[in-house]
Amino acid sequence: MAKPRARDLGLPLPGISGPHNAITDVPGVLVGYRTLNGVAANGRRIQTGVTAILPRGREAEPQPVWAGFHALNGNGEMTGTHWIEHGGYFVGPLCITNSHSVGIVHHAATRWTIDHYAAAWQREHLWAMPVVAETYDGVINDINGQHVSEADALAALDAAAGGPIAEGNVGGGNGMICYGYKGGTGSASRRIEIDGRGYTLGALVQANHGQRAWLKVCGVAVGERLEDELPQGLERERGSIIVILATDAPLLPHQLKRLAQRAGLGIAQGGTPGGNNSGDIFLAFSVANPRPLPQVSVIRQSLDYLSDECCDALYLAAVQATDEAVLNAMLAAEDAPMQKPEGICRAIDGERLRTLVTG
Repeated sequence: MAKPRARDLGLPLPGISGPHNAITDVPGVLVGYRTLNGVAANGRRIQTGVTAILPRGREAEPQPVWAGFHALNGNGEMTGTHWIEHGGYFVGPLCITNSHSVGIVHHAATRWTIDHYAAAWQREHLWAMPVVAETYDGVINDINGQHVSEADALAALDAAAGGPIAEGNVGGGNGMICYGYKGGTGSASRRIEIDGRGYTLGALVQANHGQRAWLKVCGVAVGERLEDELPQGLERERGSIIVILATDAPLLPHQLKRLAQRAGLGIAQGGTPGGNNSGDIFLAFSVANPRPLPQVSVIRQSLDYLSDECCDALYLAAVQATDEAVLNAMLAAEDAPMQKPEGICRAIDGERLRTLVTG
């Protein structure tokens, strides 16, 4: 049985969520996982995986997704961001894994793109530049064993689906730690209205950041009151967090970059200042304005987009959804054995947290 999410516990979270309170509330967005658990030949524990996001689902023809990127603290990796900064879009899947598996997952995502859009790749001289991001899971997982394979990444892509999604110890978030508790994958969404039209914004996080003493929930500083549960060796941050924001609101790349920046305000709601060892890296994309690739499109282009003056509701939604997604990742997580330092990384006690926040 799934553990209660943040809203299920009655935490006073602001905003109106979508039907699944997940990034998959954004039309067309699919999420899939490959979760690896086992024991390596060296006796170390394997607890890692891959998370895959298909921004436009499994459409038959490749189409750009308008995007913007921001790094609050760049101690990490997200591939494809040079072209997102210059071109304002990416094509194909987006994957998240551990720090030492970026290469093999990128290789697999490239293969998936070539195979899925085979007709287009045969007609044109097209290139594949998937987005692959990472956080470090070496405290729990045998990260140096590089156990994620091409087949694992392809399986995550093949498993991508809509609707409610699993959280916690799943996909790339399987071996992650957040504020000294077991972290992982989390998601949330917000419904907003602009000029009489409804839009959805969804967030998906791979939460692996923060120190226990920093933790705040719904504005309440709970971390210092929970330090009795902190295992020795987790006093400092070894983490990172990846935040992916998706929306169906029509936005230009410069607006999406500004939207991605608001994920930093979202994680700050939980207390983190963006620690030195934390790769706090964010990407926002819009599924609006579908069209053929520029290489095969008409010369003159036009886009529907919102005025900058209307974006405050989206910015607030990004802050709220990011904060809630981190909470959902922590609340869904399960205890995991640590290898270095040795011990158990405990999942946060939802009922104790609720009592501290609501009294």
